[in-house]
Amino acid sequence: MRIRRPLVLLAVVTAVAALPACASDTGKPTTTDNGASGTGKLTIGIADDLPGVSLKDGAQYVGFDIDTANYVAGKLGVPSANITWKVIDSADRVPDLVDGQVDLVVSTFSITPERQQQVDFAGPYFVAHQDLLVRRNDTTITGPQTLDGKVLCAASGTTSADYVKAHYKGKITLHEVPTWSECVRNLANGDVDAVSTDDLILAGFAAQPKYKGILKVVGKGFTDERYGIGVKKGDSDLVGKVDAALKDYISSGAWKKSLETYVAPSGYDIPAPPSVG
Repeated sequence: MRIRRPLVLLAVVTAVAALPACASDTGKPTTTDNGASGTGKLTIGIADDLPGVSLKDGAQYVGFDIDTANYVAGKLGVPSANITWKVIDSADRVPDLVDGQVDLVVSTFSITPERQQQVDFAGPYFVAHQDLLVRRNDTTITGPQTLDGKVLCAASGTTSADYVKAHYKGKITLHEVPTWSECVRNLANGDVDAVSTDDLILAGFAAQPKYKGILKVVGKGFTDERYGIGVKKGDSDLVGKVDAALKDYISSGAWKKSLETYVAPSGYDIPAPPSVG
């Protein structure tokens, strides 16, 4: 007994010592395929006022960007019911990622070197072109070369606003507002001469019943806007998983089907998909 008791006691002590570590491990968030919070949930930053792209419809959000976000989340192991949609203005896309307010941003988010200094991107999943939306009876604006003296509107914190300020400084007056829907209302009301942003966004607005026959897209694209999914800086694992999901999204036909459902009815020509990664 004198020989065996220490051995039994040692075994009990060892087992007890192991218990806190096991309990602690089970209390930590488990790593799942989402690669973000590791909780099987995602908070995704989106817009809610872009027809055909990302629009609030009753209690739901619909459009190409929403389909894209849902597909990617599903591939990351996160069902739609576990997605928290966070509506953010264009200017808040980078800050919300940096601060951890969102796990992903899927909101016509153009990939640029300046943004890549603060956040990472997966994609691209679409290539749009900056264009002009004008009133249908306006024959004075036929392209970017006819903007001298005009009043333009763009959403703050966008590449569209940056481009106009860089290339037309001193030639045009630029009104910056929080959202594109506000810009389009200003245009329809006659407060500005044109709205300049991605042709995909402009086509959606022009096709809305309240603007159909009132507004038109000029159709003279003058930049390439490569849409990416924003990810917090340094999370290369999540970028890789989202890239893989986007490749599957395109190859499965779901990418094209979404665009045909939400964008093609506006008359927009669906382009070939981009190369992801």
